[in-house]
Amino acid sequence: MEHTPTDFLKTATKTAEHFGFKSLEQLKRVPACRDCIVTLPHSIDKNALKLDPHGSLLIDAITTYHEEKLHALAAPVLLYNQHDVEDSNDIAVSFSIFNVQKSIAEAILIQATRGLLSDLGHSDHMVRINSVGDNESITRYGREIANFLKRRLEAMPADARELMKEHPLTALARLVELGHELAYRSPNPMEYLSDQSRKHFREIVEYLDMSGTPYEIDPKMLGNHEYYSDALFSIDVLSDEEKNGPSPFSVRGGRYDEYVYRKTKTRTPVSGAVVILKDAKLPGRIPRPKDANPSVYVVQLGFGPKVRSLMLIDTLRQAGIPVFHDLASDSLSTQLRDAEARGVRYTVIVGQKEFVEGSVILRDMSARNQEHVPLDNLVKKLRRQVVAA
Repeated sequence: MEHTPTDFLKTATKTAEHFGFKSLEQLKRVPACRDCIVTLPHSIDKNALKLDPHGSLLIDAITTYHEEKLHALAAPVLLYNQHDVEDSNDIAVSFSIFNVQKSIAEAILIQATRGLLSDLGHSDHMVRINSVGDNESITRYGREIANFLKRRLEAMPADARELMKEHPLTALARLVELGHELAYRSPNPMEYLSDQSRKHFREIVEYLDMSGTPYEIDPKMLGNHEYYSDALFSIDVLSDEEKNGPSPFSVRGGRYDEYVYRKTKTRTPVSGAVVILKDAKLPGRIPRPKDANPSVYVVQLGFGPKVRSLMLIDTLRQAGIPVFHDLASDSLSTQLRDAEARGVRYTVIVGQKEFVEGSVILRDMSARNQEHVPLDNLVKKLRRQVVAA
C-alpha cells in the first residue's frame, strides 16, 4: 500500500487533533501564551541533537516548548508537528506531551499512533515496550551491566569493548544491535526499577491489557540511556513481506523527563513519539485541517475510567465523531467547567460505577438532563443526537 506525503500528513493531522494534540500555531494563539514575555532557558545544542534517535524531532519539541513560551499555558500541552527527517529521505509527524507525569501520557501516545496507522490502512501491528526506569533505576542497572560485561571483556567484539569507555549501556546497546549472545544473557533492566518506575510501567501494561492492544515486553529495547527514562516503546507494522514488502513506517517513542531536567534545570514531565514515513518528502503545501467544533466532551475520573475513555475516544474517531477531552485531568469539576466553557451540547461521563457496568452517563448540557447509556449503544445514540442538533 503506497501513501503520498500529502495523504500521510493530512491523515496524521486529523488523527492528532482528534486525540487532543495541537499545532504550534494553534497553541501560540492562546492568550496566556501569546501575551507571555518570558522564555525558559535550555542548554540544548547541535551535539545534544545527536542523542535523539528520531533525527532530533523530539528534542526539537523541547526547544519549541521553551523558546515559544508554551510553558505559559500552565497545563498539559499536547503538541504535534510535521518534519523532514535530517540526513534521510523521510518525513515524520511528532507527538509530544508536556506536564503529564502519569502513565496516561504514554497511553495517549500509543493509542494515537496506533490510530494513525489504522487510519492509513495498517491495523495489524504489535507494540513493543520496555522500561529503563528513572535516574535511580538507570544508575543501578548501569552498575550491574558494567560488572557483567567487565567479567566478559574477552568475549566482546572490539567496538563494543571500546564503547565501554563511554558507558556500559552504550556497549550493551551495541551488543543488542549485533545480536550478540552476551546481550541476551545480560541482566533485565526491569529487575532494577525503583518502586515509582515499576508502578509507572505496570500502569502502562494495564492499559495495554485493558485496551486489548497486542504487545510484548522487550527488555533489550534500550534506546539511548542519556535520552530515555522510564518507558519506551515502538510499534511494528506486521505485514506479509512476500506480498507487501517491508513496512513504510517507523514508530518509536517514550519518556525523557531526566534528559529535560539536565538540559533545562526544571522538572517538566515530557513524553513523545514519532511516526516516520520512509522515502518521502514534505510537499510544498502542508495540509491543514478545518478547525473542528465538537459538540461532545468526554469526561472521566479514575485510572480505569481514563483507559475506558481513551478507548471510547478512539471508537468515536473511527465513527467520525470529533470530541473534546482532558484525559490528564483528575478533577471532575474542572472537566465539567471546561465542557461548559466550550459550549458543547453533550458530555459523556465515565466514572468508576460506569466503568464497572460498561456504561456512560450522557448529559445534555442544554436541557440539563442525563441518562445512563450502555457503551454498545453510545455511538448510535450520539450519531442520531449530534446530527439532530
